[in-house]
Amino acid sequence: MSFFSFMQKRLRWSYWNAALLLIAVNIGVFMLTSMNYRLTQYLALNPLLMLRQGMWWQVFTYQFVHGGTGHLLSNMIGLFFFGAMLERHRSFGSSEFLLFYLVSGTLSGIASFFVYWITGTWFVFLMGASGAVFAVLFVYAVVYPRSTIYLMGFVPVPAPLLVIGYAGIEVFSLISGSNSGIAHGTHLFGFGFAWLYCRTRLGIKPLQAWRNM
Repeated sequence: MSFFSFMQKRLRWSYWNAALLLIAVNIGVFMLTSMNYRLTQYLALNPLLMLRQGMWWQVFTYQFVHGGTGHLLSNMIGLFFFGAMLERHRSFGSSEFLLFYLVSGTLSGIASFFVYWITGTWFVFLMGASGAVFAVLFVYAVVYPRSTIYLMGFVPVPAPLLVIGYAGIEVFSLISGSNSGIAHGTHLFGFGFAWLYCRTRLGIKPLQAWRNM
């Protein structure tokens, strides 16, 4: 079997609510870190701790840590609405969705670590599921290109246009040097790895899927 064939071989379709399981884990970790701040430092991604203390697991665990109720809620709402729909799609199923979610989040963490390392940003603590959730949103817009999302509950926006709009906002915020504490680069990495997933594992060209909607 060639590498390309291996990359396209998806897991067997089954459904067991992986999105709700991920939400439960995120809520559980949030409750634990709220009771013990040192646990946040242990699980969130900090380049200095990774390099000096060997805490390499942080590229994986950071995506389950959140800085507040609003941070957690915004990510979990995105995971609930877009993740649950993506998980039910014929190209996914729960196992494939869980693999996609965790790999996207981890790769976004690894890429963010290298950016922090190269730029000498040592004292940041990266946390949150945003990288993985942005990846989910991207692929959702690819496999459901005719889907309409209602911003604030009443403003209809086609899913592909929402992704393009978010990407533009993230790029602008990154270039302008916005010091909002939001990991814009991690969000963009989520989009980037989602695009790569669509091309290699799903065999779909996102822009072509959106042009044909």
